[in-house]
Amino acid sequence: MDQTTPILLVPGLASSARIYAPVIPALWRFGPVMVANHIRDDSMAAIARRVLSEAPPRFALAGHSMGGYIALEIMRQAPERVLKLALINTQARPDTPEATARRRGLMERAKRGELRAAREEMFPELVHPSRRDDMSIRRLVHEQGEDVGIEGYLRQQTAIIARVDSRPTLSTIKCPTLVLTGDQDNTIPNAFSKEMVERIAGARLVILDRCGHLPQPEQPEATARALAEWLEG
Repeated sequence: MDQTTPILLVPGLASSARIYAPVIPALWRFGPVMVANHIRDDSMAAIARRVLSEAPPRFALAGHSMGGYIALEIMRQAPERVLKLALINTQARPDTPEATARRRGLMERAKRGELRAAREEMFPELVHPSRRDDMSIRRLVHEQGEDVGIEGYLRQQTAIIARVDSRPTLSTIKCPTLVLTGDQDNTIPNAFSKEMVERIAGARLVILDRCGHLPQPEQPEATARALAEWLEG
C-alpha cells in the first residue's frame, strides 16, 4: 500500500523554487514534492486559494518566511487538507507600521528599477554574519529575484502589508507542526517562532546554529534533517 505523503513547499518574499533545492533530495522519498507559485496574486487570501486549487487533495505543508504567512492562511481556509505543517523562519504577527513603511520604500525602489541594488544592500541582514561574503548564497538571492520579477515582487509586498494577525488562530492548528528558525535570524527574530510554538499544541521548535533567515542554503543538512524528522513523525 502506498504510504507516501504529497509535500507542498511555499517560498518566501522575492523567492522561488530555488530556495528549496538544497533540501528537496532529502524529502522526495516521502512523497511527491510540489513548490507553490505565489507571485500571481496580491492578497494572502487569493494566493492561498490559488495554491489550494493547484495542490493535491491532502498534503504536508511547509512555508518559509512569506510562505509561512501563506501557510497560515491555508490553515484558515482548508485545515482539513493539511496533514502536517512546517513554519520556517516566519511569524504569526501582522506588519508593524515601521515594516510597512520600509516595504513601501522598497516598492518605490523596485518601480525605479533599483530592486537588485536594494537586495544587495539587504543581503547582510538575510544570512548569518559568517556568510556575508558567501557568493553562492548572494547569487541565489539575485537569481530568485529575477524569477519573481518586479510585478510579482510588488504583488507579494502588497499581500504582506495587508496580511491579518494569525496569532488568534494558532490554537486551532491541530496537525503535527514543526517550527524551524535560525539562531541569528535578523529578519524575523526567533522570539516570534517561540511565540508560535507556545500557541500551537504539540508544536516542535528547532533552532539551527550559525543560521540566519535562509536555512535551506545556509544549513542544508540540518534543515533537511529537521524536515525529514517532521515528515517521519
